[in-house]
Amino acid sequence: MTHPGTHPGESKLGRRSILAAGLAAGSGLTLPLLSPFPARAADYPALGTYPAGVSGDTCFIGLTPPLTGAYSADGKDLSLGYQLAIAQINEGGDIPAKWGLKGKGVLGKTIRYKIADGELKPNVAVQEQTQFIEQNKAIMISGCTDSATAIALEELAQRMKVVNMVGASGSNDTTGKDCQRYGFRSQPSAYMASTALGPVVAKAFGKNRKVAYLVPDYTYGFSVFDSFAAATKKFGWTIASKQVVPVGAADYSSALINIANSDAEIFCNVCFGNDSVASSKQADQFGVLKKMKMVVPNISSFQAQETGAAIMGGVYGTFDFWWTLEDTYPLAKDFVESFYAVNKYRPSWCAHIAYMQTYIWALALERAGTFYPVEVIKTLEASQSQPFDSSLGKIWYRAEDHQLVRPVPVVLGKTPDQMKSKDDFFTVVALVPGEQAINPVSDLMGCKLGSYT
Repeated sequence: MTHPGTHPGESKLGRRSILAAGLAAGSGLTLPLLSPFPARAADYPALGTYPAGVSGDTCFIGLTPPLTGAYSADGKDLSLGYQLAIAQINEGGDIPAKWGLKGKGVLGKTIRYKIADGELKPNVAVQEQTQFIEQNKAIMISGCTDSATAIALEELAQRMKVVNMVGASGSNDTTGKDCQRYGFRSQPSAYMASTALGPVVAKAFGKNRKVAYLVPDYTYGFSVFDSFAAATKKFGWTIASKQVVPVGAADYSSALINIANSDAEIFCNVCFGNDSVASSKQADQFGVLKKMKMVVPNISSFQAQETGAAIMGGVYGTFDFWWTLEDTYPLAKDFVESFYAVNKYRPSWCAHIAYMQTYIWALALERAGTFYPVEVIKTLEASQSQPFDSSLGKIWYRAEDHQLVRPVPVVLGKTPDQMKSKDDFFTVVALVPGEQAINPVSDLMGCKLGSYT
C-alpha cells in the first residue's frame, strides 16, 4: 500500500515504496517557483519522460537504495544524503547558492521524490524504477550501493531515456564495458581507488609482499581484485591466495582458513557492507590479523563503527569521502554540518555520493536551461571546460565514459587510543587528484556510450 503521506491521485507502488514529497515540512502544498532558467518544453521533441514529467510545477526523481540486505546500512545513509540535498535545493538559500544554484528548486520546479527498497537485487530495483518512470514520470533516477544494480539501472535508463546519476558503485564495468550514455558515476572506479592506494601501501608495508584476497562473487569484487593486483604488481606484490565468497555469506571460515594457511603477509578484504564487517571480525577470530596487515581497497561506510577501531586501526583503504575533508573544502564543511544538524552523526561516504550527485544534476539542469535529457547529458559531458564547484573541489565528468574526475581520499584507520571523538576513525593520508588516478582515455575498458536518442 502507499505510504500515508502520499498525495491524492498518486500511484500506489507496493509495499517497498516510501513517499518523500520533497516539499516544505508539513505544508502539503506545491507552489510555483520563479526561476531565471525557464524550462523550454516547446523547444525539444518528446523523449523519455520529457516533457510530461516537467509539465507542472514539480519534477520527480526515483530512488532505490537497498534498505534491507547486506548493504542496508550504506543504503540508509545514501537515502539521507538524497533527502538533505533535495530539501536544501527546494528551500534555496545560502548553501545552494554556494554550489551555484539560483532561487528555490530547479528551473522553477520543486523536486519531489519517492524512495523504494532496492533490496540489493537488480531485478527489484529495475522493477521499482520502471514504475517510477512510467507512473510518476521520473525525470531522473538514482540509488544503489552495488555495481550489479548500478549496471542494471544504467541499462534501464538508456532504454527509457531517463538520466541516471548512478549512486554508489565501484566496479570498473559501470563506466567501462557496461557504460551507458544516460548513466553518470561519481564514485572512484576500482581502477582509480587501486591506483591511488597502491603506492601508499607499498610505501607503508614495503615491496615484494604476498597478498591473500577475499573476493565477493560479482562484478564489483572481481573488478577490485583485478585492479588492486595490477596496481601493486609494479611494486612486486604477488597473489598468495584468492578466495571467492558469495554476497551475504554468514560464515567465512573455509575461506579464512585457506588465507591463514597461506604464506601471505597482506590480507586484502574486498568484501563490502555487512559482509566486510562480518569477514573482518572472523578474520580477527581466526588469527589472520595477527599474521597479516589488512588492506580494504574500498572501505564501507560504517565498517569502522561496526567492526571497531581495535580491528580497523592501522588498516589502509580508500573512501569516496571522509568527513574531515570539511577542513579542506568549504562545501564539504557545509555538507557535514548540515547533515549532522539533521541526523546527529557525521555523514558517511554513501550520503556524500547522494548529496553531491543531486547537486551536480541540478546544476547541470540550470546550465542547460532545460530538463530535456540530451541537453543535460551534453552539459555534463562538457564540464571539463567548466568544472563544477563541489564538496570535493573542482570536479568534472569525462565525456568519453561518464566517470567523474575527482580526488581520491586514501585513509588510514586510527587505533582506539588515537581517536579524538567517537567519529574519528580515520586519517586522510593522501588526496590523489582524479587526473592522476583515472584510467587513460586510450583504455576506456570497453566503454562504448549509447545513443542520445
